Amino acid sequence: MTDTLSSQLIHPAATEDATWWRHAVIYQIYPRSWADGDGDGVGDLPGVTQRLPYLQALGVDAVWLSPFYRSPQADAGYDVADYRDIDPLFGTLEDADALVAKAHELGLKVIVDLVPNHSSDEHPWFQAALAAGPGSRERNRYIFRDGRGPDGSEPPNDWHSVFGGQGWTRVTEADGTPGQWYLHLFDVKQPDFNWDNAEVREEFEAILRFWLDRGIDGFRVDVAHGLVKEAGLPNYDAELHILDGEVRPGAPMPPMWDQDGVHEVYRSWRKVLDSYGKPDRILCAEAWVRPQERAVRYVRPDEMHQAFNFDFLQAQWRAEDLREVIDSSLKAADSVGAPSTWVLSNHDVVRHASRLGLPVGQRRPNGISAQDPQPDRELGLRRARAATLLMLGLPGSAYIYQGEELGLPDSTDLEAQYRQDPTFLRSNGEEVGRDGCRVPIPWKKDAPSFGFGPSGQTWLPQPPIYGEYAVDQQDGVDGSTLELYRQVLRLRRERALGSGGLQLLEGLPDDVVALLNTGRGERTLLLTNLGEEPVRLPPGAEVLVASGPLTGEDEVPTDTTVWAAV
Repeated sequence: MTDTLSSQLIHPAATEDATWWRHAVIYQIYPRSWADGDGDGVGDLPGVTQRLPYLQALGVDAVWLSPFYRSPQADAGYDVADYRDIDPLFGTLEDADALVAKAHELGLKVIVDLVPNHSSDEHPWFQAALAAGPGSRERNRYIFRDGRGPDGSEPPNDWHSVFGGQGWTRVTEADGTPGQWYLHLFDVKQPDFNWDNAEVREEFEAILRFWLDRGIDGFRVDVAHGLVKEAGLPNYDAELHILDGEVRPGAPMPPMWDQDGVHEVYRSWRKVLDSYGKPDRILCAEAWVRPQERAVRYVRPDEMHQAFNFDFLQAQWRAEDLREVIDSSLKAADSVGAPSTWVLSNHDVVRHASRLGLPVGQRRPNGISAQDPQPDRELGLRRARAATLLMLGLPGSAYIYQGEELGLPDSTDLEAQYRQDPTFLRSNGEEVGRDGCRVPIPWKKDAPSFGFGPSGQTWLPQPPIYGEYAVDQQDGVDGSTLELYRQVLRLRRERALGSGGLQLLEGLPDDVVALLNTGRGERTLLLTNLGEEPVRLPPGAEVLVASGPLTGEDEVPTDTTVWAAV
């Protein structure tokens, strides 16, 4: 039995009345790529509503919808022109209300994306700022500055855009002369708000209430670490990979990220959500912040409820790395009384079925093109299934990205003419970007657009191999990735793994991750073998589910995870 192995408690069990968001599994829908209701090649809200029973059957607790607001779509909707309306591309406010009503009828909660760091340059406020001129109330809602040099022709500082190029753009004033510069840490069409401005703070609290009044259960907050900038906007010439939290050793704190003042904003938002009473409405932070001690400040009791665990997403496929990140993540979250929020894939990173098919130890790529070394598709899927079982066995909440339950790989053969990610466009193709993980998902192998919609149109082309992964090719098929997810999500709920205590088991080979989850008094062994040789399960262990075939009755082969009752 596992009693013969030494153990170390790394996380205590939750209380019996743990609120839903502490252990929920939340499914990310990228609306333009999930289901197309009208045949224009772009997914929409009626398409989402029609497919919600699929998610109920999958066994998730909630859905998170990436942006559907009115937008010129310069960055796939993360450039918002109206935070209180639906872009016609996706439907209407009535369609959104119908989606929320249907989801609640099916027992699913609905979380929507909120984009507070920046708006679209077509937002009425920014248009007013351009018209009003320097020193105006309207310009003070954004970050406008005079340029450097005798004629103001140099940008105010040396900050760069996440998507490549400089982070400042000079405007032409109403009289036709070159004028001030505005900050955009993302695309030129995404000007950053000035969060020192009281009007900006009041406006976003009103936006929260608008959606809460329509029954929304929470918000995923985009670039949650980026709202507040260091006073004076000092130069920052250190190399910075902004979307993974890496800072050059010895470099100062980036003045555009993770400033202490941002927490005042979220404390005020938490008061707004709490004023709506039960059931709990939540905030989830997209905060690429290191170290973990700073990251968990976003989920202190009076701030947000969840924050994505990007350290776990980026961990290398090595037992030592996984043990360390699980241990440190839980201890950091426990220090502020929050759950850890696990994630392996989303709309900004290479899907883990492809990422894990690349050589262990290399840096996570920002997209994969046909000219790049290709992932090992079979190896990547085997490891992805094992990683998912490990993740979903851990206490806390978890997010899964649309299509990962099908084992979808990234589309790595997109031609340049189809790519739409601003990263690709602004870097002249040097950064491949995120289009490969955003391709519409397949529902039916032999239908136009693989069942994505009633026509053959798709806003990004689907690779032919996607037909092999279609829902109708996996539904009811023993051993398929879809059925594996359904089984695992059912067992996770039945055995209360999301609110269980966790022990690290020692005494097995170094290339094995072995954990004991004690949810609801039951003992569930989580064992992931990352070594080359099969590993025997402890005597008496009863296999509940495995990510792949075992070697014999009790031997776990490489790149395989087992849940067992012990």
